[in-house]
Amino acid sequence: MKTLEELLDEHTAPARFFERLDDGAVRCWSCAHRCLVKPGRRGICGVRFNRDGDFRAPWGYVAAIQVDPVEKKPFNHLLPGSNALTFGMLGCDFHCDFCQNWVNSQALRDPAARLYHEAIHPTSPEGMVAAARRNNADVIVSSYNEPLITAEWAQDIFTRAQAAGLKCAFVSNGNATPEVLRALRPVLSAYKVDLKCMRDKQYRQLGGVLQHVLDTIKMARELGLWVEVVTLVIPGMNDSNEELWDAARYLASVSRDIPWHVTAFHPDYKHTGAPPTGASTLRRAAEIGQEAGLNYVYA
Repeated sequence: MKTLEELLDEHTAPARFFERLDDGAVRCWSCAHRCLVKPGRRGICGVRFNRDGDFRAPWGYVAAIQVDPVEKKPFNHLLPGSNALTFGMLGCDFHCDFCQNWVNSQALRDPAARLYHEAIHPTSPEGMVAAARRNNADVIVSSYNEPLITAEWAQDIFTRAQAAGLKCAFVSNGNATPEVLRALRPVLSAYKVDLKCMRDKQYRQLGGVLQHVLDTIKMARELGLWVEVVTLVIPGMNDSNEELWDAARYLASVSRDIPWHVTAFHPDYKHTGAPPTGASTLRRAAEIGQEAGLNYVYA
């Protein structure tokens, strides 16, 4: 019986977001890890791999697909009132212990996800656009897992979706590179970033670097993408006044028109020790965002 990894390897195509190096190695730039991937090896994400110098990326399947209001992404300023067709694949370049989509994002790291062939639904870019049309969706969104690590697949879907008059968006951890943002910009309308905290030590425990995420927010805005930011407010992790002020001030320094969504945590995955976020905490976070000068704060 094939492993999940072996099954996923069958749903790949030649990658585009990388640089060729000597001896068959490549430098991937689909995310800010910029993995050096030698022949026979994989990137940190586990889904981008080097097969004898042929660098491969996920393509041709979805593991999750759903139609719901675009505000649920949440995008409150991207065709409000519209339906969004949201799709996802498997894998992530982070390993957040509070992930609310961990069954998809951590499928290749955590056996508890227990996903196998039933999670893989083959499709095509044309099929995805047709599904959006059937469901009266004006927006197509790559989400659920980290879209940066499957960006070629999203780009191919979005190219056809844009030609059909649809808006296209990412829901991402923001661990992007300037190269991938520039490559995606022609087919991307909006980019939602999860700003998980404002402490680099904490970010590194999650598998990322704070500055990479801050740079993504700024560059996406500079490229003309509509940017919205979400902070999942977790008691005892990122809910101090100091940290919330740091987040709000940074966003306001980029643009006061960036919507900031401060959302409630509920115990999930491996982060079960903290209580759910209380309404008073969300009100406090929202007040900080408003005092920092942000024009659109949602709690």
